[in-house]
Amino acid sequence: MGIEKASVEQNLSNDYIPKAKMPNLPISNEIAETLKKKEADKAKKDIDDFAKKAREKFKFIEAIGVTPAQANKIIEEDYEVPEADRKRDLIHVITVIPEKQFKNIGKIRLEMIKIGKEVNNKFWVHVLTPVDIWNLGLDSKFDTFEAVAMSFPVYDKNGFLAGIRVSSVHKSLVLRKFEKYVTTYAMNGSFVRGDTKKTSDIDVFIIIDDTDVKRMGRIELLEKLRGIIHSFSSEAMAIAGVKVDFNMQVWLLTDFWERVKDTEPVAFTAIRDGVPLYDRGAFLPWKSLLRMGRIKPSPEAIDMFMSAGDKLKENVDRRIFDIVMHDLYWGTMNPSQGLLMLYGLAPQNVYDTVKSVKEVFVEKEKLLEKKYADIFENIALKMYKNYEHGKVKPGDVDGNQLASMTKDALDYVGRLKELRVQIEQRVREKTIDDVYKSLFEMLETLLNKKEEAAIIKAFEKEFIKTGKYPKRHLTDLKFIAKVKREVMGKKQTKKDKKALTPAEVYKLRLDVETARRFATEITNLLVEHNQRCEFLSMDRKKFMIKGKDLSAEVFFLENTYIIQGQKIQRLEGNKLIDATPEEVQKEMVKKSKETKINFKALDTLRKIFGEFELIY
Repeated sequence: MGIEKASVEQNLSNDYIPKAKMPNLPISNEIAETLKKKEADKAKKDIDDFAKKAREKFKFIEAIGVTPAQANKIIEEDYEVPEADRKRDLIHVITVIPEKQFKNIGKIRLEMIKIGKEVNNKFWVHVLTPVDIWNLGLDSKFDTFEAVAMSFPVYDKNGFLAGIRVSSVHKSLVLRKFEKYVTTYAMNGSFVRGDTKKTSDIDVFIIIDDTDVKRMGRIELLEKLRGIIHSFSSEAMAIAGVKVDFNMQVWLLTDFWERVKDTEPVAFTAIRDGVPLYDRGAFLPWKSLLRMGRIKPSPEAIDMFMSAGDKLKENVDRRIFDIVMHDLYWGTMNPSQGLLMLYGLAPQNVYDTVKSVKEVFVEKEKLLEKKYADIFENIALKMYKNYEHGKVKPGDVDGNQLASMTKDALDYVGRLKELRVQIEQRVREKTIDDVYKSLFEMLETLLNKKEEAAIIKAFEKEFIKTGKYPKRHLTDLKFIAKVKREVMGKKQTKKDKKALTPAEVYKLRLDVETARRFATEITNLLVEHNQRCEFLSMDRKKFMIKGKDLSAEVFFLENTYIIQGQKIQRLEGNKLIDATPEEVQKEMVKKSKETKINFKALDTLRKIFGEFELIY
């Protein structure tokens, strides 16, 4: 696989995509693309027929797939298909059976070949176990593994073919970007162990040779590599037509060897269980050395593992303390921030959250008792922040203190639940009050009425009976007034003997939201109506003047205005000066409905522009 030469740092740039040979992967209608066009329909039917008959005969079959045409040459060479048969444009069918059936594989293969020939004499059936497929990687037959992996799954009981297919595509994408630096790309986990399920993750690990990296720090290099390699997962799934969860581990070669030398279990497991899909001659020798017992832990590593027992009590105490402190902190912090957001404040850092709880709920709204704000401050700042900065350690706080803090935290959270009810009530009250005022103040101005009943009556007369608005808007207006009375009439405090039920709270919340929606709709209609009236009024006051080289609008208001395109001017004495749209609009509102022509202004305009016609 050829690739342009470039440093690993250059390859980290998403703008640098080296030219590499990618497998010609089938994407849509993949079976048809592996066959000659004229035989496609028949071949699809034959493949489905074969799969059905094979599964009826051998119910334990795990997967059946058809290799793409471009993979046939590799398959035929590796599995030594006779030259005469190769010329028949064979259709290679991969059948995967469980490893426990390996002892019967000869008999199964004969039966499968018989079924294949009965269905279509071009079918060449390969019967393999998962171990046979993994051995392709272990024998460095990476091209053959890729050819098998590219099989289009006709039947895939536990997602085995889908798993190796998407992994092979992902490997190709990684090699296209970093081939020169990839030491190993391998699979491990459930797919290799043989306990694959449809919900199984795809576990792969990639080892990158960092020995010639000179311009970038190793940590920075690793993070950038991980980001780019992880980003390929979605592209691989799109190409393969498979949706799975990828578990990817990316190691630098020097780090990985250090882990092996220190006998880190993750590294040992990777070598022991991993199957390479690509290797430059490092991984397989490691695997052989491990199998022979030649990779042994150093004395320092043994001492490190043994010393873990000496710290057992210390570790247990520390972990318990860590868990309790984290639970106390987040158990009080999250609901506190939630209530502040309900109140209308954006999420804040720990210091501002503690400060806001006291200032907003204790001092401003007087909804929360000071002792609860003190509990929150003690847990979030005095204890957790000191613990986070190493000022408070497990030995500094005994069990009784932790129990007391836990009780305080539970009391605080319980009180926050009551506080939520109070805040939601305030929010409902404020929302309906704003909605009501905004709408009824607009109606008051338009209808010249002040009392609610008078406004509703005038609204009905002016807009409903005249047919300007549908009748439902009168019902909506009355509903808004009704919700306002209900919300303001059902105020709930902590001492209420008859607290609102959850159903009543839900109904009020729903009614307020409905009222807000109705008010928005009516407001929009009123604005449109007002704009139409203003437009008609403006249109009645507009004249046109047209001359030899003149075409303009003229408005006879308190002043006379000339509008030419985007240019607005006001007549001042014997000359025109620049004016603004706001000036015209302001005088338009003040002007009476009657429009009178200012003939004196017309004479002045004729002196400025010459002769013209006045058109209404």
